Amino acid sequence: MTSKELREKFLSFFEKNGHKIVPSSSLLPNDPSVLFTTAGMQQFKPYYLGEKSPYGKNAVSCQKCLRISDIDEVGDERHLTFFEMLGNFSFGGYQKEEAIKLAKEFLDSVGIKIDYVTVFSGDKDVLKDEESAEIWQKLGFSEKNGTLKFFDREDNFWGPTGDEGPCGPTTEIYSQGIEIWNIVFNQYYCHKDKSLTELPIFGVDTGMGLERLAKVSQNVQTVFETDLFELIMKEIKGEDLKIKRIVSDHVKGSVFLASDGVLPSNLERGYILRRLIRRGIRYGKLLNLSHGFMTLLIKKVVGVYKDIYPELLSKENEIIDIIQGEEEKFEKTLEEGLKQLDKIIVSGLDVTGAMAFDIYQTYGFPLEMTKEIISEKGKDLKNPEEFLELFKKHQDLSRTASSGMFKGGLIDSGEQAVKYHTANHLLLAALRQVLGEHVLQRGSNITAERLRFDFSHSDKMTNEEVKKVEDIVNQKIKEGLSVICEEMDFNKAKDVGAMGVFESKYGEKVKVYNIGNFSKEICGGPHVNNTSELSHFKILKEESSSLGVRRIRAILE
Repeated sequence: MTSKELREKFLSFFEKNGHKIVPSSSLLPNDPSVLFTTAGMQQFKPYYLGEKSPYGKNAVSCQKCLRISDIDEVGDERHLTFFEMLGNFSFGGYQKEEAIKLAKEFLDSVGIKIDYVTVFSGDKDVLKDEESAEIWQKLGFSEKNGTLKFFDREDNFWGPTGDEGPCGPTTEIYSQGIEIWNIVFNQYYCHKDKSLTELPIFGVDTGMGLERLAKVSQNVQTVFETDLFELIMKEIKGEDLKIKRIVSDHVKGSVFLASDGVLPSNLERGYILRRLIRRGIRYGKLLNLSHGFMTLLIKKVVGVYKDIYPELLSKENEIIDIIQGEEEKFEKTLEEGLKQLDKIIVSGLDVTGAMAFDIYQTYGFPLEMTKEIISEKGKDLKNPEEFLELFKKHQDLSRTASSGMFKGGLIDSGEQAVKYHTANHLLLAALRQVLGEHVLQRGSNITAERLRFDFSHSDKMTNEEVKKVEDIVNQKIKEGLSVICEEMDFNKAKDVGAMGVFESKYGEKVKVYNIGNFSKEICGGPHVNNTSELSHFKILKEESSSLGVRRIRAILE
C-alpha cells in the first residue's frame, strides 16, 4: 500500500471504531518543557491528567514529529529525525484489551504479519504486565514459540515527554525485524524526581511510525526505499547510500521546521534547524552535489507531501528562501572552516573545545559538525567543556527571554504589556493593508517597554510606508474600536478569515480576537477592551531580521 493509503486506512479504521480524527498539531508544541513535538500524545497530554477532552474519550491522529536524539543513527534502515506518527488515544475510555485487539485487527486488515510482541516484565516499582500477556495469549501468541516476549523497563516502559508527565508500561509489536507499533498504558504520573503516582484515569497512547509501517507494507529493506523517500532519494546523485539517506532526511526535517515558522539561528529551535541544514549541506558536498542542490530537494519534499500538508505548497517559496539563505551563508564559510580544522589535524595537535568554539564563532561550524569531522580522522575532541563555557558567555539572549515563543511573544502579562499585545494585532493588520496580503507574522517579543515584531516581506520599507502604517494604527486607536473575543471551531475561524501565526499548532477550539472590523486574529490573549486605552503608536526602527523577514521595533508613547 502507498503511504497515503496507509494513512487514510489507519484514520478511517479508528474513526469507525469510535475515535475522533484530530489534525496534526505543529512541530512546535505548547509544552515549554520540550522544543519539538516528539510524539503523537503531546497535544493530548492534559487529557491524561484529568482535563476534559474536547474530542471525547477516544481520538486518532497522524502527527508530524521531530526527534534529534537519533540523529547519529540516521542513515541506517529505520532511524529518522522527521517522521509521521500514527496513533490512537483513549482518555478514560477503553483499556488494555480493546487497545491490543484494535491494533491486531488493524494490522490484519492491511495485511501486516506480526512476528512477535513484547510485554513489560515488571520491576521494584511497577508489577509485571500479566494482563497484556494474557490478552496476547488469547490472540494466539506464546512464550513457547517466541511470539510473546517479556522485556524490562528500558524496552517496555514509556517515560514522560519532557521532565515529567504521564507514563506507563508498554506492549510493542514487531514485524519484519523492526518495532512498528508501541502501545503505552498511561497509568502513572512520573514526577521530576522520577517517583510515580497513579493517574486519575487510565490512558491508552499508541504510536506507529508511518515510515516503518510503509517499509513493512511495501516490503522494502529500508524506510528510504518507501514512496515517502523514493523521489527525494532519486534526485540525489552519488554512490554513498548512507550519505544520500542523511541528506534526504535532513532536507525533509528542515522543510517541515521552516513551514512551522522556525528560522535558522544559534538558539534552541533555530539552532536545530541550522544544524540540520548545515549538516545536510556538508554531506551533500561529500557527494559533490552542485551549488543550490537543496532547492531541488525542497521541491521534491513538497511534491511528496503537498496533498497531506497543503501549507507546504502555499509556503514553498518562503521555505526555499529560508533554507537557500542559510545554504548560501554556510557555503561561504564551509571551505574556510574545513581548511582550519585540517590545519590543526595535520599539525598533529588535538582539537580542543576552545578551538572548536573559535571555528564555530568565526565560520559558523556547529560543535557537532566539528566532532563528526575529527571523528572521521580517528580523533576525539579534547576538553569539550571549554566549548560550553565559551558558548554560554557568547549567548546574548537568555532562555527566559526566548521562552516568549511559547506565549505568542508576551514576556510579561502586566497592564502595559497587554496594551502592546493589542498594538501588535493592529500593526499586523496595518502592514497587510500597506504592503500586501503576503505579510504574515513571523515572531514577536513583547515587554512592558516595547514590542518587537517580525513579518514576512522581502524589501526594506520606505519612509512613506512606515509613516502610513503608523498613521493607520494611530487612527484605529483614535477610533476607539472594541476588542471582542469569540471562541469557535478552528475550521470556522479559518472560514471567517482569522489570521494565525502557525495555523497547524492550534487545537480544535480557538479564541478569535476581533478589533472592530479592522483586525481578526486567532490568539490566546490577553488584550485591552478598547483601542482607546492605547497611547500614541510610534515605530522606532524597521530592519532586516533574516532572509525574507523584516523586523519592526515600536513603542506606545
